[in-house]
Amino acid sequence: MQAAAGTTLSQPSRRPASPGTLWWTVALAGGWIALDQATKHWAVEALTGAQPVPVVADWFQLRLVYNSGAAFSLGTGSTWVFTLLASVVVAVLLWNLPRVTHRGYAVAVGLLIGGAGGNLVDRLIREPGFGRGEVVDFFALPNFPVFNVADIGITSAALLIGLLALRGEDFTDVGSAAPGSGPQSAVRNGEPT
Repeated sequence: MQAAAGTTLSQPSRRPASPGTLWWTVALAGGWIALDQATKHWAVEALTGAQPVPVVADWFQLRLVYNSGAAFSLGTGSTWVFTLLASVVVAVLLWNLPRVTHRGYAVAVGLLIGGAGGNLVDRLIREPGFGRGEVVDFFALPNFPVFNVADIGITSAALLIGLLALRGEDFTDVGSAAPGSGPQSAVRNGEPT
């Protein structure tokens, strides 16, 4: 059904992220990258050549591992692929960041950018060379791959996104629309249809 000439149908408004949300999310991402790199620097300095250090008996240890692949050491011969993928992920997240207005999703995106960015820094600056660098991992749990702070950010973001999606939360958090700003019915001859 069409509206009368001159009548417009409006869609729900998508408000852009507030400058505070944008800067807070970018600060979280940058802080997470800085924390990740600081802990990796510490791990390389303190754990190189050392035996695993028990933190909580055999359940949680500090053990230095260099990973050229993905989780579970998959794709160890394709480091450049992971560098390219991480670069694309970070770029796409940053490009779409202004669309994220829900605070929970903003936290998740900040953690995701921080985690992907932290591991990307390793792939760009660590040996054996640019784009082929190995990721520093040092947290060890039984029967689980050794991981780092960046991985904690990625995993936390995935869990948070899953929880918000299960709750039916929209990443744009339009919220309750003001009168007249939501979807409108078609109008014919001044009467709603």
